[in-house]
Amino acid sequence: MLSYILRRLSHTVLVIIAVSLIIFFSIRLTGDPVSIMFGAGEPSQQAVEELTAKLGLDKPVWEQYIIFMKDLVTLDFGTSYRSNSPVLEMLLERAWPTIALALGGMAVALLIAVPLGILSAIYKGKSIDVFSRIFSLLGISFPNFWLAFMLILIFAVQLKWLPVSGFDGFSSLVLPSVALGLILSGILVRLIRTSMLEVLKMQYVTTARAKGIREWLVIIKHAFRNALLPTVTFVGLQFGGLLGGAVIVEQVFSWPGIGRLIVDSINQRDYPVVQGGIILLALIMILVNLIVDLCYSLINPKIRTGRGEQ
Repeated sequence: MLSYILRRLSHTVLVIIAVSLIIFFSIRLTGDPVSIMFGAGEPSQQAVEELTAKLGLDKPVWEQYIIFMKDLVTLDFGTSYRSNSPVLEMLLERAWPTIALALGGMAVALLIAVPLGILSAIYKGKSIDVFSRIFSLLGISFPNFWLAFMLILIFAVQLKWLPVSGFDGFSSLVLPSVALGLILSGILVRLIRTSMLEVLKMQYVTTARAKGIREWLVIIKHAFRNALLPTVTFVGLQFGGLLGGAVIVEQVFSWPGIGRLIVDSINQRDYPVVQGGIILLALIMILVNLIVDLCYSLINPKIRTGRGEQ
């Protein structure tokens, strides 16, 4: 297991290099940050040259990339062109709201999808199964920005139960978490239902029932435990995606997350913030994937992650 983890960490270095190359050169195709910073004014050539030299943009692109990678080794993501603040501090400031939103959305999705998916598989063809399939279809069909606006209109504007926007305590987390979780739960319900239906047909489930083991224990210990494998993979990947992919929800609720920071920085041509934010999200995704792989052996002891690496 230790050798497997070390191999995965070595692969991480290659992934980060690839991500840094793509984002470093592609972001420079979006435009000149110097012209954006001067706005609608007409600066002198000397002012443009001085600002370009100050930002280090007068050097060849390949030299800029080498400097960027050297700084990245020491976790120095550079300084924002717009605010003149260290990028790492800006990202860490936005990290907690992003993590809180991702955890909230995933919690809502699991609280809905796990019991509904299990019941749908147990009572296949019954009313609860029909309801879960309709719920899953609606969850997949509705865009999260529409659901976010509906939640704001009902619970914030009409009922005045919850705040409309911002990040200020638990109450402000409820609506964006529900907006993310309901959409995600639609997909997750279908996945759990399908996995449970396959596992319930297995011989070891029939044997467990024949031994007289209580039905709820058969469902939880034998069936659901083995049906968790594809679910854990999906949850892990989706959690990583929520950390950087909930940009629309963050915009609707004025949520001060990393995704919104990256979008704003792209519009402002703030290269260091965009580069640092995407690389940080890539690191998080890699870490989440590694944790998912390690969780396999905990869910089912017969599975050994190292076998796939042989």
